[in-house]
Amino acid sequence: MITPRAARPEDAAELVRLRRLMYLAMNGRDEPGSWERDAEAEARRQLVDPQARLIGFVLDGEPAGTGSGAAAPHLAACALGRIDERLPSPANPTGRVGFVFNVCTDPRYRGRGYARATTEALLASFARHDIGRVDLHATDAAEPLYRSLGFAEHATPLSLDLRRRPGAAAG
Repeated sequence: MITPRAARPEDAAELVRLRRLMYLAMNGRDEPGSWERDAEAEARRQLVDPQARLIGFVLDGEPAGTGSGAAAPHLAACALGRIDERLPSPANPTGRVGFVFNVCTDPRYRGRGYARATTEALLASFARHDIGRVDLHATDAAEPLYRSLGFAEHATPLSLDLRRRPGAAAG
């Protein structure tokens, strides 16, 4: 039986490593940069705060050597999500919405059900928080997993987003 554990602040660096692997799998490009340092600090901050809306579940892998003989922590897989609060509606009386945004399995551990196990743990946590709706964006490769967990297309077929550079003043 696969039993994920809740992500902890000390997992932050590994969560970012897996996030980078997720982007590589999605885009076919490895894009290291300062975003990693910022993401690690933010993950650590949010995982310390009991009121934070970041929720994560991980599976530990085999420790990775650091070159000095010591073993560094190593995560095999993770699923991260966020709780958002909106105004209640007829379709979602609590107004709480979950968003799954970072599901990744290290390539060495793929095909073992780790993405499913961590995602199921995340969805169970959302249910304990009385989340009425859970959203995500899926790659083609991950779509069968999410559909098997009950995800379907939004009732509203058009989904748009607006992206601005951080620090850009609104007109």
